[in-house]
This record gives sequence, structure tokens and C-alpha cells, in this order.
Amino acid sequence: MFFTKFILKTHLSFSVIRSISNSVLNHGTIYSLSSGHGKCGVAVIRVSGPQTSNAVQKLSQAKSLPVPRKSHLMKFYNPVSLEAIDKGLLLWFPGPRSFTGEDCAEFQVHGGPAVVMAMYEALSTIPGLRTAEAGEFTKRAFMNNKLDLTEVDGLADLIHAETEAQRKQALRQMDGDLSRLYMNWRKRLIKCAANVEAYIDFSEDENIEHDVIDNVNEETSKLCGEIETHLEDNRRGERLRSGVNVAIIGEPNVGKSSLLNILCERPAAIVSPIAGTTRDIVESAVNIGGYPVLLSDTAGLRVGQDEIEREGIRRAIQRAQQADIKVIVLDVTKFQFKTDLKTFINQHLLELGITEKCSVSVQSDRKYNSNTPDTCGDLELDLSDVLVVFNKIDLINNEYIIKELSNNMLDFSVQVSCVTEDGVEQFLDKLTTRIKTLCGNPLAGNPSLTQTRYRSHLHNCRQFLHSYFIQIKQQDIVLAAHQLHLALREIGKITGKISSEDIIDVVFRDFCIGK
Repeated sequence: MFFTKFILKTHLSFSVIRSISNSVLNHGTIYSLSSGHGKCGVAVIRVSGPQTSNAVQKLSQAKSLPVPRKSHLMKFYNPVSLEAIDKGLLLWFPGPRSFTGEDCAEFQVHGGPAVVMAMYEALSTIPGLRTAEAGEFTKRAFMNNKLDLTEVDGLADLIHAETEAQRKQALRQMDGDLSRLYMNWRKRLIKCAANVEAYIDFSEDENIEHDVIDNVNEETSKLCGEIETHLEDNRRGERLRSGVNVAIIGEPNVGKSSLLNILCERPAAIVSPIAGTTRDIVESAVNIGGYPVLLSDTAGLRVGQDEIEREGIRRAIQRAQQADIKVIVLDVTKFQFKTDLKTFINQHLLELGITEKCSVSVQSDRKYNSNTPDTCGDLELDLSDVLVVFNKIDLINNEYIIKELSNNMLDFSVQVSCVTEDGVEQFLDKLTTRIKTLCGNPLAGNPSLTQTRYRSHLHNCRQFLHSYFIQIKQQDIVLAAHQLHLALREIGKITGKISSEDIIDVVFRDFCIGK
């Protein structure tokens, strides 16, 4: 009995929210173009709401509704003038077996602007119909329990996916993999909270097992561990969703802009033999190996000649420090074999000032001012996020140097020529490997955490679970139960099972019209 009461109480706030949201959300019948705008072969106009059946009969001039979930070839008419608009396909989806959970229909007509406008005009003549707001179809699907918020986010990501890896991750989330993980945690938390409340209510009557709190502690500890593992994912899902930041950095005239243009397959940055041509950061979004990448070409790192260049250098160092992968471009003709390659790269990174370990001034870089104090010493730097490109190999004719370079190349370095494009394929292979390591396989293992919002709520949930154990140790069972309620609420905010209008509005406001 107590468990049933707890579940009813847990669902109460969400039921109230749904009823309020349904009253706020005008339950008229909405329509909109759900396919792409502009001239196209086929345009799909979606209708959803209680007057959909009326709209279907009026536009088709049929005496009865068509067979559900089957395509029907027919003419569509203006209900007022009875003038034929177009000949196309009609699909009728009576609720609740539809995308929104309401009566739905799709009119598939030819994609000319005049045809679409004529269909809009015809639908506007039917009482109770209005054009849909952005994301309103999906919002109705959520309000009618067809999707939860993680599945809604997955649908939005699928619509905006630009690479194969993004598509796979979004499809998996839209199919409910992430939702099932969070719902499992929520279900277990509900049981833990219900058992604690039962202990509070019935322990004095000795109508409950004595080890109930021990069992709750064990289960809560497991949940806490699972959430922590989920959070310790190196932001793989978020990187894949938003793109991997790759900064191309180095001294002036080493070929940074040339490399960017090769990767972009277009002249995205100006290439000039004049040092200091690139002043600000040049960004370009590209698809590398099926993964989204944001490439940044940066100003050459040297002693700035003027205030503008110094600001560009400051931004270059800042971007390098924030990047997921640092591509260090070097002029191979200036490389000297005084030390092994790894030691040389370590020293070069320190000299460029792109590590947080060094105190480097924009106006007085260590390499160009011997009076700058050495705050780094012989510290061994982490090169896991570094890929070194030795450019201009086409200018080397000395066989000894070529042999030495080949013998010294490591898994994070490669030789290329931005003029002949020799070695570019090998560079792309190594860059793709790094990107795949950062993003992971979207189809393997547990689903990835894809949203900053999820991460924030899970951090809060974990904190409340830690607070639960603190209260248990202090033998304050009432406050401990409250911490479980708070943790449960954080999980609910992710899926929408316990939510607020503000959260819902944030999720749906970025949807396009007609979705």
C-alpha cells in the first residue's frame, strides 16, 4: 500500500504539469509544412488535432474517412470554392496511434510554392484550424506520452545531424536507449525512497523488515556508482553532438592556413608568404571520417608586431588551450636533430606558450625573450591531445635528413607537403583515429550523455545521493528520505517525468516549424 501511495504522490506533480500544459497548449487543430521549404518534388503538409478528420473530408470531398495508415491517391479541393488544388497522396492516422497521439493526417502534394500556398489557404478556411508553432507537433507528442524529453532531444539531434556518427547517436537516443537507462534509475530510486518512507511510517509498529535501510543503502550505493561512471565519459556524447574542436597552431609561415584549406577543400583562409597574415581565428566546420569537426586556423605565434597581432596571438593561445586536439604545424626545413622528437615537441610546446603549465606573455614569448622566467622546468607534458605535422617535406632533398625524420616519427607526428599534398592522407588517418577516441563508437556500450542539461541534473542527483548517506550516518532518516526525493526529481527533470514549463520550453523552442 505504501509503495502505491508513494508512486501516486511522485506522479502527482507531473500530472498537474501535464494538465496545466494541455490547457496552455491550445488544443485546436494545427497544420504546417513538415518537409523542406522551397521548390521540391513533394511537399508534406501535416495536420494534427480534433478537427483533422473534418479537414480530411473537406479537402478530399469524400463522404467517409479513408482506411487508416494507408496511402490514398486523390484530388484535393478548396472547401469554399471547390476548385481542385492538386492530386496527391493522403495518409490518415487516427489517434492515439499517431506521432502526436491525436488524430493526424498528411497531405503529400507537389512541392511548388503555389501548390503549398493553395493548400494552406484551403486549410485556413476550416473552423478550428491554425498554423502550428515551432516544435508544436513534437510538443504534443511529449504531452501525450508518445515521447519523453530525451527522445525529443534525440529527434532534434537527428534532424540537425550532419555526419554519420551524429546520425547514429541521435537515432539511438530517439529510439529510447538513453530514456530506458534513466527510467531504470528513476524506478530504482522510487523504490528506495518508498522503502525509506515505509520505514519512517511503520518501523515502530514492527510491520517492516529490519534490514530495509541496509537494502536501500546498498541499492543507493550501486546507483551512485552507475551515475558516476556515466558522468566520467570524457564528454564523448557532447563532443559528437556539437563537434570536436581542432586548433591548428604554430609559428608564422609554417603552413597552417594551407593545411586548413586542404582539409576544407576550399580557400577558407588567406595564404601568403607575408608573416602575420592571419590575425583572427578562422573557423570552418568539416566532416572528417564521419565525425563533426570545427577546425580553427590561428595567428602565427611570435612576438607581436602591433597591438592587433598581439591580440590575435593571445586568442590563438587561448583557443589552443581550449581545443580538444592541437595540431602543431612545424617547418621541417628548420628542424634540427639535437634531441629526440618527443623532447623536442615538449620544448616547442612550452616555447609556443600553448600549455597552461607555462606563464607566457603575449608580448614576450619565452622563445623570443630569454629574460622570461622558466616556470615549466623539465616537466613532461601530456601529448595525448597533440598531433604534430612536419610540413614542407617537398623542400628537403637531403637523404640523411629524410631518413632521420622517418626514423623519428611517432604515432602523434606525420610528414606532409601542403603543396604536393603528400602525407595528407596519413595525417587524416591519424586525426580520424584521435577524433574517434574522443567521441567513441555511438553504437557501442551504454548510450552516451549528449546534453549539458543532462550532465547538470546528474551531478545534482549524485550530490543528493551523497547527502543521503551523510544523513543516514547522522541517523536523520527524515532528511535522508528528502535527499532521495531531491535526487529523484533531478532524474525526472531529464526525462520530463517531473518537470516544469521552463524546461519544456527550452527543449522545444529550437525545433523548426512543422515538427
